[in-house]
Amino acid sequence: LAPCFSRCTVRVLKVGCEKKVTSTYACCYFFISRNYQLLLPSNFCCHLLTMAASNDLEKLRMTGAGKAIAVLTSGGDAQGMNAAVRAVTRMGLYVGAKVYLIYEGYEGLVEGGENIKKANWLSVSNIIQLGGTVIGSARCKAFMTREGRLLAAHNLVQHGITNLCVIGGDGSLTGANIFRTEWSGLLQDLVGQGKISQDVARKYSHLNIVGLVGSIDNDFCGTDMTIGTDSALHRIMEVIDAITTTAQSHQRTFV
Repeated sequence: LAPCFSRCTVRVLKVGCEKKVTSTYACCYFFISRNYQLLLPSNFCCHLLTMAASNDLEKLRMTGAGKAIAVLTSGGDAQGMNAAVRAVTRMGLYVGAKVYLIYEGYEGLVEGGENIKKANWLSVSNIIQLGGTVIGSARCKAFMTREGRLLAAHNLVQHGITNLCVIGGDGSLTGANIFRTEWSGLLQDLVGQGKISQDVARKYSHLNIVGLVGSIDNDFCGTDMTIGTDSALHRIMEVIDAITTTAQSHQRTFV
């Protein structure tokens, strides 16, 4: 085993065949799979994986220094959005980046001002168990126009933000993609209006977008289960279980 535990070779046995796994992440997968049996003591495997994960996380420290990330939630709220906001915020801080919370979705991005606030570790404390979204969500007609997106671009540039995480459904992520494709043109418009200099436009010439699908509909490609779907299904089952007793009491069938 390598001293750094970043990669390892583990013998894995499965019903008549033997395989070698050379990836830390594959090792993690086989460890939790019921169909496989690791030929190493389980407590040693746990220690090995913990060491590997810690080493990988340590490599990420300060890789985001000098960068700025913003996160917003848009469209209909979904349980799990707060957990996603918390994860993005704290991981961003961990890698040394500046993290901003954008309140009231795209509306806050267009209006700017107090709607864009710098976050710290405590900004997202005690929210992981809450439904909805603590940073708010609002549908924004202004963002559907180029003029609105121009204001949004100006607000991001003023805060030095070139990395945007959008948590929302199909409409929210479609809007984010349009914003990304227009980014260079929006900056040139701001230069033409004298709101930013050509040097600033060059410095912030590229916008990175990350989309997290927050929707109880579970109707988006590329993910098995969207944020909020699991909670929505549990709520449905709870309501069905609750109303079943009434149906039984009256010897009726509810459709």
